[in-house]
Amino acid sequence: MSGETQQSLPPDDLHTQAGEYVLGTLNADQRRSIESRLTYEPALRAAVDEWEQRLLPLASLAEPIEPTAGVWQRIVASIAQPKPTQATAAKIRWWQWDSLSLWRGLTGTGFAAAAVLAAVLVTRETPAPAAPRYFVVLAAPQSQSPGWLVQAQTEGRLRLVPLGTDNVPAEKSLQFWTKADGWSAPVSLGLVKPGEAIEVPVDKLPPLQPNQLFELTLEPYGGSPVGRPTGPIQFIGRAVQI
Repeated sequence: MSGETQQSLPPDDLHTQAGEYVLGTLNADQRRSIESRLTYEPALRAAVDEWEQRLLPLASLAEPIEPTAGVWQRIVASIAQPKPTQATAAKIRWWQWDSLSLWRGLTGTGFAAAAVLAAVLVTRETPAPAAPRYFVVLAAPQSQSPGWLVQAQTEGRLRLVPLGTDNVPAEKSLQFWTKADGWSAPVSLGLVKPGEAIEVPVDKLPPLQPNQLFELTLEPYGGSPVGRPTGPIQFIGRAVQI
């Protein structure tokens, strides 16, 4: 696809592609295509930068970690490698959010992997989890701006983490919902206070599955009176297995 065709994408589609690139959910071919386009598409670069700036504050939540001897060896080896050419450097972003390195660490250790983000983002040794792990980025449906992160902390529990502060009218409440493929209707996971992280028990629900829908809706104060979403969607996203 030519650069002219790529640039003609609607803004929402461009923003979605940038978000998927930053979150590391694209396959190898799609990722290479985005990296190539970054060299000549200012709109795409701006969208990627916006996603990175919004997600970068997660790194400040990290606790210090002492890298293993094997990680240090790879760091030393990488430092000794030849300096990349200008063309190659244009494609390298020091905080690329590779899903198998960063997000596995974020969801599995409470953001601990971000402590060595700049040095070992793609080299950190992380034990394979015993069960599937998931994360969900909930984004505003209109602007595609990420607002909340859903983590599968432990079996039977979810953690909902704010990436900012939402303005909710005094007479309204934010309500958390989920719906997997095959379910007849969404299930309420409770009310959410703007800007506050919460843990939600989900042990009575079926196990999480890829592409499971999560959303926050604006409901009457105290929650939906009918047991299903009635108000506008504030943030929405789908589960990605890592």
